[in-house]
Amino acid sequence: MDNEAIEELFEPLGRVTIKRMFGGKGIYHHGVIFALELRDELMLKADAQTALLFAEAGARQWSYEGKTGKPVLMPYWSVPDEALDDPDVMGKWARLAYEAGVRTATK
Repeated sequence: MDNEAIEELFEPLGRVTIKRMFGGKGIYHHGVIFALELRDELMLKADAQTALLFAEAGARQWSYEGKTGKPVLMPYWSVPDEALDDPDVMGKWARLAYEAGVRTATK
């Protein structure tokens, strides 16, 4: 996904900054990372307050295989399908991800 497409997708949230990282991109709002783009997939940050909402919306939690062979769960989730076609719905999920980013950044 190119930077222009990412910026357009997050217009309902406001201005975003995009930085290369992890072989993908980190997406920031007001200096807080709230999303990643990895392997052409967009992932939104969640925390204890929002992870269940992502799961209920059918999103998948990002994980990778750890050194022991067991999955390591990361605090990022796929974008719920309904959000990809509706800017208002994307705005809701982006705000939830940004708020999770703020909460985790202040811990």
